[in-house]
Amino acid sequence: MAVIKYKPTTNGRRNMSTLSNDRITKTKPEKSLVVAKKKTGGRGNTGRITTRHHGGGAKQKYRIIDFKRNKDNVIGTVAAIEYDPNRNANIALINYLDGEKRYILCPQQLEVGNKVVSGESVDIKVGNAMELKHIPEGTFVHCVELTPGRGGQMARAAGCSAQILGFDGPYATLRLSSGEVRKVFSNCRATIGIVGNEDYSLINIGKAGRTRHMGIRPTVRGSAMNPVDHPHGGGEGRTPIGRKSPMTPWGKKAMGVKTRKHKKASNALIMSRRKGK
Repeated sequence: MAVIKYKPTTNGRRNMSTLSNDRITKTKPEKSLVVAKKKTGGRGNTGRITTRHHGGGAKQKYRIIDFKRNKDNVIGTVAAIEYDPNRNANIALINYLDGEKRYILCPQQLEVGNKVVSGESVDIKVGNAMELKHIPEGTFVHCVELTPGRGGQMARAAGCSAQILGFDGPYATLRLSSGEVRKVFSNCRATIGIVGNEDYSLINIGKAGRTRHMGIRPTVRGSAMNPVDHPHGGGEGRTPIGRKSPMTPWGKKAMGVKTRKHKKASNALIMSRRKGK
């Protein structure tokens, strides 16, 4: 999708850009695949803020996406390509021969009228889904499972993919978009192709109000606060952090600390960390 730059008619429009809707063929979602989405404002079940800078934003409805792709050997036709407010990738509406309708992530080169199918012995074609062990080496895939039958968890964002490097016993070796190389069980499912809407990262938001429409609230720098509010606060004029490393508002290290706890089994399958790490 091409990036559209606005004319600088106002200060807010200056440098603002968006994506063209040339691939979008339907504006209203399928009613049977839409559920209500309640906003939490970043608060947990106790009513306290657990994730900062969340709140407000335009009202959204959640589109139910078929991440499992477990409808085997039933041919589906791409009926429409739609915008999804819940993710940066577009989604495709699939009409199956038995009358069922499902949404899937829309990969590059998938067009209205194309046929898609999932199963063991299906063609290596964009949009088709199968287990990794049935996909040739070097193929780019997306929506990859980490646990068989759980549904796709990796390579789901716009422009993302994973490349199959080879097979080793019960594992398939994948290189992710981040540069990380890891092993995944070869009986996990994946979808052929690269997730579409790859130009999403080129968008310039342009003004603060646009981020508020997205449900993102302002972020205040710690150095602009008082010492009682943040470890970086206080001092006469603009002062450096004054510590060996940046800290969170709760006094914990914000950089260089490993956060993956209780995931030793998953860590053991990572062969090479992502770029620069």
